[in-house]
Amino acid sequence: MNKTILVTLIYIIGVLIGAFFFKVWGAETTFIKTISIFLWTIIFLIALFYADKHERKN
Repeated sequence: MNKTILVTLIYIIGVLIGAFFFKVWGAETTFIKTISIFLWTIIFLIALFYADKHERKN
């Protein structure tokens, strides 16, 4: 399994955990929940960039 797929699966699992357990997309969304999703997406994009860069290098 290459690193890009692994990073994407971890991101999807994190989004699902946020949706079902922390109710990020619920009616009572706070500023902290919104920022946490933005940070999770930023971390995903950075990890995806480095995983792709590492795969091209090898």
